[in-house]
Amino acid sequence: MVSAAEKQNQTYNTEFILLGFGDLPDLQVPLFLLFLVIYVVTMMGNILILALVVADQHLHTPMYFFLSNLSCLEMCSSSTILPKLLASFLTGDRTISYSSCLTQFFVFAFLVGVECYLLAVMSYDRYLAVCKPLRYATLMNPKLCIALAAGSWVSGFVISFVITLLMSHMLFCDRREIDHFFCDFAPVTKCSCSDTFLIEAVTSLMSALCTMLPFLFTVASYVLIIITVLRIVSATGRQKAFSTCSTHLVVVAIFYSVLILVYMLPKTYNLAAFNKFFSVFYTVVTPMVNPLIYTLRNKEVRRALEKQVQAFMVLYK
Repeated sequence: MVSAAEKQNQTYNTEFILLGFGDLPDLQVPLFLLFLVIYVVTMMGNILILALVVADQHLHTPMYFFLSNLSCLEMCSSSTILPKLLASFLTGDRTISYSSCLTQFFVFAFLVGVECYLLAVMSYDRYLAVCKPLRYATLMNPKLCIALAAGSWVSGFVISFVITLLMSHMLFCDRREIDHFFCDFAPVTKCSCSDTFLIEAVTSLMSALCTMLPFLFTVASYVLIIITVLRIVSATGRQKAFSTCSTHLVVVAIFYSVLILVYMLPKTYNLAAFNKFFSVFYTVVTPMVNPLIYTLRNKEVRRALEKQVQAFMVLYK
């Protein structure tokens, strides 16, 4: 009879196997190249956004302050998952230690939580810009911007910490294969040989605080924005008002639609491949797409980019 202490010690010495895309042996090199390109483009795109916001005085506004936070988050998110995944494609080694798995989940959950809150904060910023334009500068002052951004990061940290702390008390016996390409909550808990009912219940509650509340707040903000835009008499005025938030609306729509597909899709064996596909989209592809959306759809960012390119060409003529 194995004691609880021995089981706990066994858990700490556990190495998991991230099955990932191991069932596609002929595609390991193409997948490595694909994810490498995505990782490089993600890092370059988000660094570009950060550099433009820092360099151009016209982008020193609340909207771009929050966008800078989002870019930092996207770089950290990609770096949490992709280096390990790329290494597994090259070496074939898909093992990950217990502590590394928990750490990866903690950072990933932390960043997803922060992103949910940041998108809600950005929707509030757009609400003030469209619905309260005359009071916008007063209401969205630097102190409030810093407080909202800090609140997003702290909230994501606390929620992720609580969930990870609960996961650290799970026991793992012989089931060590995680049918995913990173340590997400559901695949990890499937490997546990202890009762996970309480952990799953608390996690569902914390996840609702992390996703549903910001989502409902974001939806409410855009409902008010749409009502305000429809009340504008001139077509030019409506177009100008909507253009201030259209880019953010696209990012929100992509993020939440894929997030809902991943976590609302039934967790059955037949749908495991779809879960992996959608998970790739929102953990790997979305951080790459967001800078492209903000660059291509945002006139101010494009103008700042053109200005910096012209300054660079003049400097090195």
